[in-house]
Amino acid sequence: MGSTSRPLLCLFCLALLFYSAISELCNPEDKKVLLKIKQAFNNPYILASWNPNNDCCDWYTVTCDATSHRINSLTIFAGNLSGQIPPEVGDLPYLTTLEFHKLSNVTGQIQPAIVKLTHLNFLRLSWLNLTGPIPDFLSKLKNLTFIDFAFNQLSGSIPPSLSQLPNLNGLHLDRNKLSGPIPSSFGNFPQGLYLFLSHNQLTGSIPSSFAHMDFGYIDLSRNKLEGDASVVFGSNKTIQIVDLSRNLLKFNLSKVVFPKSLTSLDLNHNMIYGGLPLELTTLNLQYLNVSYNRLCGQIPVGGKLQSFDYSNYFHNRCLCGSPLPSCK
Repeated sequence: MGSTSRPLLCLFCLALLFYSAISELCNPEDKKVLLKIKQAFNNPYILASWNPNNDCCDWYTVTCDATSHRINSLTIFAGNLSGQIPPEVGDLPYLTTLEFHKLSNVTGQIQPAIVKLTHLNFLRLSWLNLTGPIPDFLSKLKNLTFIDFAFNQLSGSIPPSLSQLPNLNGLHLDRNKLSGPIPSSFGNFPQGLYLFLSHNQLTGSIPSSFAHMDFGYIDLSRNKLEGDASVVFGSNKTIQIVDLSRNLLKFNLSKVVFPKSLTSLDLNHNMIYGGLPLELTTLNLQYLNVSYNRLCGQIPVGGKLQSFDYSNYFHNRCLCGSPLPSCK
C-alpha cells in the first residue's frame, strides 16, 4: 500500500466512526438505563437484541419517539424472564407505555419507581407473579388511561385514590387476592370506564355512588359482595356488559330498570328474588344468565329470552315458562 493511501484509509475509518456516532438516534442516557434493566434480569435471551453496539431505537421490545428519539415504550411479554422489575424502569422519563405481560417468573411488589413516569398513559403488569398491595402512588400519574394488574397475587384493599385519575378508561384488577370493600370513590371515575374486579375476595355492598356512574363494562363476578346491585343499572345509562355472577347479592330484580344499551347480563349464583321484568324482551341481549337464584314467575315471552338455553334459567325458586317447563 502506498504512503499516500494510508492517510486516506485512516480518514475513511474516522469518517465511518463519526457517521456511526451521529447516525445513532437513541438517547445515550436511555441506552444506559436499558442495559441496566437487562443486567438486572441477568441478560435474558428475550433481550438479546439489546446490544450496546447497536442503536437502542432498533432494539426489540422498545420504541423511540419519532421526534425526540427518547424511549417512549417498553413492552416485554411471553418470554423467559425472572426476577423483580428493577427500579431503573423509573429512569426512562419519557415512557408512555410500560408493559410486562405473561412472565410468570417476574416477582416482587409493584415497582415504586414507576411513580417517576409522569408521562405514562398505559400500564400493564399482568399474568406475572406480583405480590403485595396496589400502591397509592398510582393516583399521581394523572395521564394514565389504562391500568392492568390482572392475574397476579396482589393482596390488601383497593386504594380509593385510584378514582383521582381523571383520564382512566380501563381498570383491570381481576384474578388477584384483593379483599375489603369496593371504594365508594369509584363512583367518581370518568364515565364509560371498563371496570374488572372479578375473582378476588371483595366483601361488602356495591357502593351507592355507582348510581351516578355509567360504566361501559363492569365485571364484579366471583367475589363475596352482598346486598343491592340495582345501582349499576338505570334507564339513562349506556352500559353494555354486566357480570355480577357468583356473589351473595340479594335484591328484587322486578324493580330494576335496565338501560336499552345492555347486551350481556350475568347474575348467576346469587340470592336475587322477584321476577324477570317484561322490559328484558325489548333489549338486544346477546347473553343472559340468571340461574341459581331465587326468582319466581313466568319468563316473559319475546325478544331474545326464549333463545337462551334452559340452563341459563334453571335452579331458581319457581321460575317457569319457555325455555323452562310451562307454568302450572
